[in-house]
Amino acid sequence: MCLGRRGRTSQDIMIRTSALWTGLPLLSIGQGQGIGTNDREKSMPDIFLIGDSTVQAGGAPFYGWGSALGHFCREGVRVHNHARSGESSRSFLYRNLFDPIREQLGKDDLLLIQFGHNDQKDDPERHTDPQGSFADYLKAYVDAARQKSARAALVTPVCRRHFLPDGNLLYTHGEYPLAVRTLAQRCGIPCIDLKRLSRELYLSLGPEDTAGLFVRIPPGNHPEYPRGHDDLTHFSLDGAMRIAALAASAILAQDTLADLIDPKTLQ
Repeated sequence: MCLGRRGRTSQDIMIRTSALWTGLPLLSIGQGQGIGTNDREKSMPDIFLIGDSTVQAGGAPFYGWGSALGHFCREGVRVHNHARSGESSRSFLYRNLFDPIREQLGKDDLLLIQFGHNDQKDDPERHTDPQGSFADYLKAYVDAARQKSARAALVTPVCRRHFLPDGNLLYTHGEYPLAVRTLAQRCGIPCIDLKRLSRELYLSLGPEDTAGLFVRIPPGNHPEYPRGHDDLTHFSLDGAMRIAALAASAILAQDTLADLIDPKTLQ
């Protein structure tokens, strides 16, 4: 049930949405995050995002794809980006970060769940077993959404920029993406396969052009990175927009979620 296998390719989406990020004002990224459902009269379902730094609304020059998703939503749909840097499926739950989202979720809202990057870490507060506890934690979020009559979709961890000398990409997430796909099928919910879609995009661009999708800081341009920084995981503004376009297209391709995305933004 993972999406992205039919319809537009990742290269098509990159070209068709190019006008959206050309000269895009920085303040438009991530608008609406953190606004509770009780703060306004709802006319459309909301989207809630939970995940790690590749999703979160960070500060320049780091941007998660979730901070750009609102650009592809129908009018009235608000995106609440609760993703946090460094979190895993386990730590997000045990640090009570999910509690306010559980309270805000309402009927027909969508909970998008992307973990895996930090579940690989060795420390016991974050590590999960891709063949065991990882799926258990993910299912806890799915069950919570269902209890609130909301919708849930699982998202595979977005691909890292680890090119091999032959031009191929290194698989860096082990068995975690497969665990996401398997659980989505078992639960009968959509799987947004950003792992596959982003991998296709990077391979179509090649190593040099893909680098522009990620944070690259020249030496002497940032106080926290005086020697410069060439990131293989975290997105630039351009990268966040392009990955969000992939996610939006995959959401639109699913009949049970298509009401949330404005197809004109992907033409």
